[in-house]
Amino acid sequence: MRYTAGEVTLLASATMAVAAVGVGMTFADHTPHYGEQIMAAPAALAAATAGADYARPEPAPTPAPTPSAASPVPARADPVPELVIRRVLPIEGVIRYGEWHWDESGAPATGARVITVDLDARVISIFRNGYEIGTAAVLLGTQEKPTPTGVFPISQKSKDHVSNLYDAPMPYMLRLTNDGVTIHATNVQNGYASHGCIGVPLEFARKLFATVRLGDRVYVTRGKHVGVGDSLT
Repeated sequence: MRYTAGEVTLLASATMAVAAVGVGMTFADHTPHYGEQIMAAPAALAAATAGADYARPEPAPTPAPTPSAASPVPARADPVPELVIRRVLPIEGVIRYGEWHWDESGAPATGARVITVDLDARVISIFRNGYEIGTAAVLLGTQEKPTPTGVFPISQKSKDHVSNLYDAPMPYMLRLTNDGVTIHATNVQNGYASHGCIGVPLEFARKLFATVRLGDRVYVTRGKHVGVGDSLT
């Protein structure tokens, strides 16, 4: 909001005007950036100042700032990992079951690793420092045992894991939840489903397993469409 200075009107007799001029008062309105000097009527001003030389008083000097006690400098926080998409792999058309892509060329060798899974598109992607380096079609859970949405840090890695619930091999397992939801290698074909896990092709699982670390986050969403410049979270 902007403010403008208000008009100041003075109705005074010649004597009051002379007194005002002699004092040399200056008034300002409530706005700190604006002010108007109150002036006497011209005739009264001429009579009061005949043969006199008035100078506008100099403003009082601004005192130099007094050095304050040095405040402690806060410790520098660690930089926040980059979670903005900088590149997506140039893949034409939809990714079909069993299909996967991996290309690290042009991507930084280090940086924050983030995995995304879109349940509607049935696609997994891995990003490093915002650069997509791998993507694949996935198998998901059924309506009776759905794959949950949310943010899941990887809490366990096991290359030759066997499910203690279904006594089934789960190669290159990455654990997401304590109740058995994981990412693992499987035969990704149309018509198949999981018990809530995210199944990926074997070679893709091998590369993914070698790339991620414990604590890396997996974002499982439904129908979230993102592109270059968008946040991964």
